[in-house]
Amino acid sequence: DAKYISKRESKKKFSVSMQHYTFAVQAFIETIKQYGMNDYEFEIYEETTYTVIENVRNCKSELGILYLNDFNRQVLEKIFAEYRLQFHPIFDCGLYVYMAKTHPLAGKEQIALEELMDFPCLSFSQGTHNSFYFAEEVLSTVPYKKLIKASDRATLLNLMIGINGYTICSGIICEELNGAEYVAVRLDSDEKMTIGYLTRRDMHLSKIGMDYLEVLGTFKAKDF
Repeated sequence: DAKYISKRESKKKFSVSMQHYTFAVQAFIETIKQYGMNDYEFEIYEETTYTVIENVRNCKSELGILYLNDFNRQVLEKIFAEYRLQFHPIFDCGLYVYMAKTHPLAGKEQIALEELMDFPCLSFSQGTHNSFYFAEEVLSTVPYKKLIKASDRATLLNLMIGINGYTICSGIICEELNGAEYVAVRLDSDEKMTIGYLTRRDMHLSKIGMDYLEVLGTFKAKDF
């Protein structure tokens, strides 16, 4: 049907690639609701860190959502410069232990790293680019006694419930997406992570891209 094809071709595309952040997915959902689907074709990719960078570099996505910290900043910024990409900070946050509410440590106000060592640390697999610098868990160089890698968020959440696993993250959690069975507890650490977005240096942000980032920025208002 030629009419259908021409209508589809005339749609503008909005695409975001991200590390595994529920708040970034939630912001994407709210952007879809704001704009509707008549004029836009939407694409969202939860990917390995390297693929997030590649997708922005190759214009597959307008924006890439990831984090920098003291450990990975120098290496990743060198890659950004080489690929002519720009990292823009959105907000800084402390570190949290994310676990099922049934976890033995879930009721604590703060958790020390040593207390976690008998439990499995869950980590997102980075595929062939498995360098510490691409890790999504912030304390990637800690010699965990038990470490399990998974490729997607649903599996990670199942492992939290099934074997008392945990992951270390920003603590900005969307219950409406992950469900109410999980909790984020502050980790006893001075380390910070900077959540931000990646763009190509030679591209101007679209109006929908700016609106998406505005929604994303509202998550920092929560007390994390």
